[in-house]
Amino acid sequence: MLDLKNKKIMVVGAGISGIGAVHLLNQVGADVVLYDGGSKLSEDDVIKKLNGDKAQIILGEFSREYMEGIDMLVISPGVPIDNHVVVEFRKAGVPVWGEVELAYNYDKGTVLAITGTNGKTTTTALTGQIVGAWAKKTFVVGNIGNSYTKEVLNSDEDSYTVAEISSFQLETVHKFAPKVSAVLNITPDHLNRHHTMECYEQTKEMIAANQTKQDTCVLNYDDERLRKFGENKCKASVVWFSSNGKVPVGAYVDGDMIKYTDGTSTQDIINVHDMNLLGKHNYENVCAAVAISKAAGVPDDIIVNQVRVFKAVEHRIEYVATKNDVMYYNDSKGTNPEAAVKAIEAMQRPTILIGGGYDKGSEFDLYVKAFKDKVKLLVLIGQTSEKIAATAKKYGFDSIIYADSMEEVVKICAQNAKPGDAVLLSPACASWGMFDNYEQRGRMFKDYVNAL
Repeated sequence: MLDLKNKKIMVVGAGISGIGAVHLLNQVGADVVLYDGGSKLSEDDVIKKLNGDKAQIILGEFSREYMEGIDMLVISPGVPIDNHVVVEFRKAGVPVWGEVELAYNYDKGTVLAITGTNGKTTTTALTGQIVGAWAKKTFVVGNIGNSYTKEVLNSDEDSYTVAEISSFQLETVHKFAPKVSAVLNITPDHLNRHHTMECYEQTKEMIAANQTKQDTCVLNYDDERLRKFGENKCKASVVWFSSNGKVPVGAYVDGDMIKYTDGTSTQDIINVHDMNLLGKHNYENVCAAVAISKAAGVPDDIIVNQVRVFKAVEHRIEYVATKNDVMYYNDSKGTNPEAAVKAIEAMQRPTILIGGGYDKGSEFDLYVKAFKDKVKLLVLIGQTSEKIAATAKKYGFDSIIYADSMEEVVKICAQNAKPGDAVLLSPACASWGMFDNYEQRGRMFKDYVNAL
């Protein structure tokens, strides 16, 4: 553990992650400077967020003089590593850590870490529930909305931390080495940040970079990139999962049964019809959670019981309400085309689909191709509306309506839905620009639906 007492540390970003980092640094006796380049924040806003924690606050344009005497830079996930502030510190030889590395420095227990383009939140929540039913002290943290830095000082030798880790958080790991890591899948996403698919892939694989043969890495056998990584590059012991059939070692779907093999014998875990989760992608998430939990040493009966009672995560194909025999589903966490495709495929009724949002540089061919005979109407909102509409028309789909607000979206859907239909919010885009985050977008959708 690196002792940061009396070190002068600059935290960049005054969001959940940055405020969590300041809190932790206060508790370990560091001297903290909090910098945020955003023009909308006032010093009073930041003081309110700090809730009693101490930091020198610097807002607005960055100046080189702020670098004086700084021993370390801690950046929030929203700050790219090619940001000019980060580049200046790196040039000056100042270590750059992210929130995950900072928290891990103080974690005394066992860490299970999960990444992937899609399915992270469901798999992390399920794994957290399984491990939490077994270990007295379990923390579910990270990209799931609970800051790792906020919880870590409560860890001890017997505690378990189940962390959802994004590619942004993996850009700044140095010694981070979970006991069990998992990469669920890698499909194009955040290319506006990582620039190339190769860079994005390498960043995801960083979750296992410091693992040894004594550790476990759980990988998707059906993902060509991850199969190559597991067979050729991964230093940890690899356990697989698959929704397409048997794996050498790990969890897989066989017909209606999720099974587990240790390489010699095979056991039934649970029938998919005994679970609350819908769709093939969720069977994959369950397989991953089973493999992670078994690698952590959780007994089978606890795993099976928790999988059976687990309910879908908020904003991930979450059932909202039935109005006039129309079922409404909130999949606001479907922030890229691949995630949204999974939601469309899980629908079992004629569906009115709500799409669009902030443009991350995605293409929407996969999204539109998934409409097949399921999607009867597309309601578009936000910056990518025209781009998605152009893709839809290219494939001969032109049943499209545009809207300017979430309230208008829900009205349009209610007017056009017939008894027996479903309405699905699965935008295939980030929420920024119109909403603070995907949670706000999902909650607004639910509020308008419930008010119908």
